[in-house]
Amino acid sequence: MRFVRKKLVQLLLVLLAVTFLSFFFLNLLPGDTAQVLCGLGGGPECVEQKTQELGLDKPLPVRYGEWLRDALTGDLGTSARNQQPVWEAIKQRMPVTIELLIYSQFIALAVSIPLAIIAAQRPGGIFDRVSTSVAFALLSVPNFILAIVLILIFAVNLGWFPATGYVDFFTDPAKNLHDLFLPALTLAVAEMAVYLRLLRTDLIATLQEDYIMMAKAKGLPSRRILLRHAFRPSTFSLVTVAGLNMGRLIGGAFIVEVIFAINGIGKYVVDSILARDYIPVQGGVVIIAVGYVLINFAVDMFYAVLDPRIRHARALA
Repeated sequence: MRFVRKKLVQLLLVLLAVTFLSFFFLNLLPGDTAQVLCGLGGGPECVEQKTQELGLDKPLPVRYGEWLRDALTGDLGTSARNQQPVWEAIKQRMPVTIELLIYSQFIALAVSIPLAIIAAQRPGGIFDRVSTSVAFALLSVPNFILAIVLILIFAVNLGWFPATGYVDFFTDPAKNLHDLFLPALTLAVAEMAVYLRLLRTDLIATLQEDYIMMAKAKGLPSRRILLRHAFRPSTFSLVTVAGLNMGRLIGGAFIVEVIFAINGIGKYVVDSILARDYIPVQGGVVIIAVGYVLINFAVDMFYAVLDPRIRHARALA
């Protein structure tokens, strides 16, 4: 319970810092919501009226305090563009963003773990050298470039996948996974390279441990030693990086959702930024920050499952 309370305090501090800084920096952008709503034909009277209606004439700390007070009651505000409650809009878009993140992580882990196990069995071999070179090459490709290349090859030229849009998961699960494969692959490619190199390095180090040598001396099969004795202790770094990378994946999802026209939280926040509609952006920032901290909390708890020493240490603390 002490560990949980400590994490909750950290969560609150992170949320306060993130929301205030985002609120501050968003208000430094040129232009404002009132000018966007009035358009090119709106005169100074229209801008002044909208400014007063939206409370933009109030000092920044006052506006942040009012927003924070409402957010603590579950009210994330209302979009100035269409008067839709922000929480309602986010709730509609959250499932597809979460699905995209989980889908991309599944692809990355499903590909990288078997490749890392194969590479670790013969360090310096042909497969290990080739996988290392390919991993470094994939790390150097930005998401938006990779997305365009994948669309050009698999959507435009081959026609295997759609370039934009998707079918809802509950309408047709198979079609949904098919439609979201290219966006998920775009996010997963860089993660594959990181996970492959990380797990491969940890596996090679673990295979040099004394207890592994003892298992080999007992005549245990190499496959059993690798999968049952070496793999589990080698996943600590992988679990940590996978949890931390969720924050980077959320940032990548912003770009991917815009390119593939996926109506998720990322596209919602980007559209709001372009329209200078800052309240929806604040709502998106809160949801993303909460998700990021909760994921890292789950990673900390998962350590106790992987390593009993951590669980016993927490029990004694």
